Amino acid sequence: MPELHQLLLFVAAGLLLNLTPGPDVLYIVSHALRSGTRAGIVAGLGITAGCFVHIVAAALGVSALMAASSTAFGLLKWLGAAYLLWIGLRMLFSRGGQNTPNLIAGGAAGTGAIGIKALFFGGFWTNALNPKVALFFLAFVPQFIAPDAQHKPLAFFLLGLLFNFNGIFINVAWAVLAGWMARRLGVVQRGMQALQRVAGLMFIGFGLKLALTDHPAT
Repeated sequence: MPELHQLLLFVAAGLLLNLTPGPDVLYIVSHALRSGTRAGIVAGLGITAGCFVHIVAAALGVSALMAASSTAFGLLKWLGAAYLLWIGLRMLFSRGGQNTPNLIAGGAAGTGAIGIKALFFGGFWTNALNPKVALFFLAFVPQFIAPDAQHKPLAFFLLGLLFNFNGIFINVAWAVLAGWMARRLGVVQRGMQALQRVAGLMFIGFGLKLALTDHPAT
């Protein structure tokens, strides 16, 4: 493990990176605005779970293989892009009204058992199918591991867990803030429908951007 000052720097950098808006933040905020803080927190937990896939893969060297193989990178890239586009199109063309499904995950309206499950796994796949997350871990975490470390995979895994653990607080904070705004500002159904369309366009944009991403080796 890194020394204390390096560890503190790692935590600070991770918190700042988690605060950066992207598909994950949009997923959390849109659900919290639509269905309340609880929905946003569940969405954030799904995103955190998806992040574990990349942490374990990177620690085992799978992500390094993907970074070296344009075929593996391309496969995951297109799967992730297709999923983001599917999310965006569903949001863009879904009907309004009180019986509208949850913003992104589909499923039952509200945050019942089925809705909670759909919210969680929607966040999970949003993160797990994004190869840019895997490449981020490969580029970011090794900077805080000493070159002469005896157990580099273990150190990588522990630092990844720390990054993910800190990310939970950021995700919850986004959910709480968005839920508070929805209650405080008295967001009406029409406003939520407009937000849903805007969020759908943004997810389509994220999907197109991912689809156009070149392998880092090219």
